[in-house]
Amino acid sequence: MEEDAIRTLNTLQTNASYLEQVKRERGDPQVQLEAMKGFLQRSGLKVRKKGSACAFTERILRNYGLKTGFYSSPHLVQVRERIRINGQPISKELFSKYFWQVYNRLEETKDPGQTCMPAYFRFLTIMAFHVFLQEKVDLAVLEVGIGGAYDCTNIIRKPTVCGVSSLGIDHTSILGDTIEKIAWQKGGIFKPGVPAFTVPQPAQPLEVLRERARERPCPLYLCPDLDTFEKDDKVLQLGLAGEHQRSNAALALQLSRAWLKHQGYKGWVGSGILSPSLPHPYPPTVCLSPAGLEETEWLGRTQVLQHGPVTWYIDGAHTTSSIHACVRWFHQAALHNEKGSEVRVLLFNATGDRDTAALLKLLVPCRFDYAIFCPNFTEMSAVGNADQQNFNVTLENVLTRCLQNQSHWNRLMEEKVGQDLWLSPPLAVEGVNGRLKQGPLLLVPPSERPLNSNSLVFPCISHALQWITQGRDLHFQAPTTRGLHLHPVASSGAVLLKEAATIRVLVTGSLHLVGGVLKLLDQSLSQ
Repeated sequence: MEEDAIRTLNTLQTNASYLEQVKRERGDPQVQLEAMKGFLQRSGLKVRKKGSACAFTERILRNYGLKTGFYSSPHLVQVRERIRINGQPISKELFSKYFWQVYNRLEETKDPGQTCMPAYFRFLTIMAFHVFLQEKVDLAVLEVGIGGAYDCTNIIRKPTVCGVSSLGIDHTSILGDTIEKIAWQKGGIFKPGVPAFTVPQPAQPLEVLRERARERPCPLYLCPDLDTFEKDDKVLQLGLAGEHQRSNAALALQLSRAWLKHQGYKGWVGSGILSPSLPHPYPPTVCLSPAGLEETEWLGRTQVLQHGPVTWYIDGAHTTSSIHACVRWFHQAALHNEKGSEVRVLLFNATGDRDTAALLKLLVPCRFDYAIFCPNFTEMSAVGNADQQNFNVTLENVLTRCLQNQSHWNRLMEEKVGQDLWLSPPLAVEGVNGRLKQGPLLLVPPSERPLNSNSLVFPCISHALQWITQGRDLHFQAPTTRGLHLHPVASSGAVLLKEAATIRVLVTGSLHLVGGVLKLLDQSLSQ
């Protein structure tokens, strides 16, 4: 059964021996790749790019009648989304079948007296390789997990082509706290003699990528802008909205062209236009597959869902650069289309080592009427939701983080309007547990001060969506009133939300939050 496979997979999140292994390997990341090689050997496998760019690439090549494999992370709703054949997640039956084949093989080959199993992401990477080999795909598009140099996907010795999309600050505790350090990690996927592509980057990180390419050595090419392929004022239509997707599409065109050229495909045509910014100019092709670019779908990225008077704007942006792009997209998609009385709501969460205050500051110009914060838990109980279980966090920690996020937002609002807005005091762990046992809809930190803030914290995504929609989205029941009368913002906001002609909700900050929202908005994604 698929459920049994997922529950067993989840045990690898808290594998004690792996956690000890991470501590040992932290000073020598190269050991991580050696460990991955060992797992691959034990599994019996012999194995001979990021996000939207990967999705565009896969879709372009699929339009050539090729059987494609696609490995990406994280998943939004179901874990099998990470492993796709011809653009579709593998079936529940195939997931279960291939999971147990790999898991049992690794169990059988453990050294006596050891309990060493690959952790969650490593296991899924090995499983993806196994699936692609068993399903006999023509090509596989692999999205790096974190960084590149020491990521377990970087086990491929001789890929056909490598790509680096727009760089951003993320995972700083692992990759480094500057864009140059992150560029060094990203350039770690370059392989000797294998063509590599990137898009326009700031000068310093671009120079780091060039140096990494010289070290290998490998040719590094700068992708021409997408407008290079737009003739006679005909704008290429992309399946993913947002101006920032144009660089991803440009990268996908060059990755696809390089793969087709390597395979001896005769249909591509070089235009002869050179890219002078790098020492290895590469002639762009005419647009290989306009239909492929237009038909690309990638859930949770610049996605709009219309549910009656409620419009959901969903984007898993979680870095400063991607939040910048998200704000531009939201302005274009929503704020330039105002009509009648409307209420704008931000639903936000951020996790890990991300600078929440910096991310939220970028969202202030969107002029939200309310900012809602909640953990990435879909429901208060995780029972029956194995795909979205995360054993690496505690309820107390994630709720404390939400209250910190709320405080950051309140301070930004205070700076913006020059008023003494109410700030949430720290909530004791005992208080969190006590309140949750009573089952309120809303977390209301005690305070004797007037509540002027336009922000609220809810204990799960479902409760947050119930309050936002106020029964006007048929996917959600109207919220209970228990506890809400204690909070003026919740009660007054409910009145405005019920009367507004339009409710516009931007969901951003975390792909896991986006996944939880999509799970509730579209039940078919859980089938």
